[in-house]
Amino acid sequence: MDKNILLIGFMGVGKGTIARAYAKAYGVYNIDTDDLIESKENKEVKKIFERYGEERFRALEQETANWIEHNVKGTLISCGGGFYKVNNLKNLGTVVLLDASFEWIYNRLKTAKNSKAKLAKRPLFQKEKEAKRLYNERAEIYRQVADVVINVEKLTTKEVIEQIKKIAGIKNRKQ
Repeated sequence: MDKNILLIGFMGVGKGTIARAYAKAYGVYNIDTDDLIESKENKEVKKIFERYGEERFRALEQETANWIEHNVKGTLISCGGGFYKVNNLKNLGTVVLLDASFEWIYNRLKTAKNSKAKLAKRPLFQKEKEAKRLYNERAEIYRQVADVVINVEKLTTKEVIEQIKKIAGIKNRKQ
């Protein structure tokens, strides 16, 4: 893999799960933008939001994007739900949207083995009605910034990573 692949999509769609499975299956590195921010700040995303607000978090995402642009190559990058807003997204690699309906995502989180933890670590998902409003705001924007769209609702993890493997390095192609 010569260039980075960025997985974007709404929180809870499975970007981290897919990235870890892909990395394991194909022996590539994967990083998570939220993990990078937590490491740099020595605070969980939830605590950053609580203490400093969303505006500070978005500034940290931009700092992370700038670092990725200049230092990371050939890596699968799982991006936080709002990472699509960084001003240099297209310079970072091929952008792959993992797409699913709000209902599918919410059900995925609610029925996970560790559902309480999955919901707790997503500060913008604390209120279902607000999360759905946010989903509706972002859904079309995700599609507009993506080079590739993969609807994950009816696919297994293996099928999704196979699709990512096929499109690795291919730009401006919608599925």
